[in-house]
Amino acid sequence: MNALRLALAQINPTVGDLSGNAEKILEYVRKARRVKADIAVFPELALTGYPPEDLLLKPQFISDNIAAMKKISRAISGIAVVAGFVDRGKNNEIYNAAAVIAGGEIVDVYQKVLLPNYGVFDEFRYFSPGRRFPVYRFGRIKLGINICEDVWHREGPACIQSAAGAECIININASPYEKGKPETRERVLFDRCTENEVIIAYVNTVGGQDELVFDGMSMVVDHKGQVIARGRQFKEEMMVVDLDLERVRRSRKEKIRPAKGTRQPFAGRARAIALPCPEPRPRKTIVAKVEPRLKKDEEIYGALVLGTSDYVRKNGFRGVVIGLSGGIDSSLVAAVAVDAIGKENVHGLFMPSEFTSEESREDAFQLAGNLGMQITEVPIAPVLREYLKVLGPLFRGREPDVTEENLQARIRGNFLMALSNKFGWLVLTTGNKSEMSVGYATLYGDMAGGFAVIKDVPKTLVYGLCKWRNSIGEAVIPGRVLWKEPTAELKPDQKDTDTLPPYHLLDPVLKAYIEEELSLGEILKLGCDAETVRKVIGMVDRSEYKRRQSPPGIKITARAFGRDRRFPITNRYRSY
Repeated sequence: MNALRLALAQINPTVGDLSGNAEKILEYVRKARRVKADIAVFPELALTGYPPEDLLLKPQFISDNIAAMKKISRAISGIAVVAGFVDRGKNNEIYNAAAVIAGGEIVDVYQKVLLPNYGVFDEFRYFSPGRRFPVYRFGRIKLGINICEDVWHREGPACIQSAAGAECIININASPYEKGKPETRERVLFDRCTENEVIIAYVNTVGGQDELVFDGMSMVVDHKGQVIARGRQFKEEMMVVDLDLERVRRSRKEKIRPAKGTRQPFAGRARAIALPCPEPRPRKTIVAKVEPRLKKDEEIYGALVLGTSDYVRKNGFRGVVIGLSGGIDSSLVAAVAVDAIGKENVHGLFMPSEFTSEESREDAFQLAGNLGMQITEVPIAPVLREYLKVLGPLFRGREPDVTEENLQARIRGNFLMALSNKFGWLVLTTGNKSEMSVGYATLYGDMAGGFAVIKDVPKTLVYGLCKWRNSIGEAVIPGRVLWKEPTAELKPDQKDTDTLPPYHLLDPVLKAYIEEELSLGEILKLGCDAETVRKVIGMVDRSEYKRRQSPPGIKITARAFGRDRRFPITNRYRSY
């Protein structure tokens, strides 16, 4: 047996839905059998969903997940399966693990060796590291199996398993999306494959989980570093690929050894385990597809759509409601929502005040018409007058200021939450990363809601995404929205630049300070204006208390607020 047929099941599990995820695994196993695959492969923690977070601290959850994996194994015959779940050790330690199933039973369990504990990852909190590096015999073929981070390190399990004779390594993943991540993954796989003259079959999960979006794009990279199969991004699918392992053997002119100069800090030796292998069956060779990578704006937009769709669907909401202002941020959120869950499930609320321009009304209604979504107008002026009447005695002797501006935003937030309560709609907030970074938002006003779709999207990127969305068919976002000056319209002739630097100057400073962790001096060396940089850094540092109270939002950059960036609210350190 020189040819190996893999079915890489790029599935969208739901965290905690053990029965639903188990049924999905079995559904894809049946699909894999129909195409005469030898092995069906599922993502990291496919059974529990990723990341299960503190569900892992519940002993009953661990027991239920193990029982579910045993039940899955008993239902499988005529095909081998590799699927992620949580394993438990003799002393009740738990492992991020892969069940290796064949002949109706769990033949072996691989336990993840390298546990990531940076960025959005927190695996040291829950898991113990594995200590074994098994190599599996499947007929004449030698396979290594490892998990996600295990393949990112030159001296890790992939090196050890290849040195022990593995010709193909199956690497299962739950690798979340961010800008530039797909290219990085391919570079890492190229390095591991060429260093060790091994084929790597990389399967990734897909779907939204709170702030994270998993983009799939499973792939197979051969021993020369060539991508020979690549799945789609942001879509569930099963990718079938035939591997010619004889090519690997011919290429290996001598026994594989670790690359010169490398150290192997991991104790233990690779152990060979035989897997039941079905008799060879007649089958036509399948030529795997190599799907093209999406362009930057299309990729980010796809992440926003999938993240929104899954957050709404997996949390059981009937629809969403958005405050439409006629501005670019709410326009983008509305377009994403319609593409994510359908126009019939998206409801717009236009809430004008005495400061709202006629152009804003026209743009909001044109947008709704273009998208085919419902829009309702509810003026806030009468309610604002009552608020000011009641508060008048308390405010006597004080000039109007930002307090009266914020009252308008909070009235709008109350209206949106009332509709959410009455109709079961999720409120989508419309603040972008630039605004959230510097606190240019009203707590309990425009920040009130359940999900922040563009919380990690800088303002300048908002424009790019709107232009891309208009370019793929009939333009849905009104042209005037793309060029008119941003304004909150909370006082006469207000513009964002009254408070903030222009966004084309603001966003580079925010990227340098938040995503790249550059100091004031380092940012100034980039040519940024000193006064602007000091002002921006001060606004970022002072706004932590606001951001901590904002709803979750989709991560698309290297450093998102929330899981990525966690600073103390009470904090007197200043770097400006």
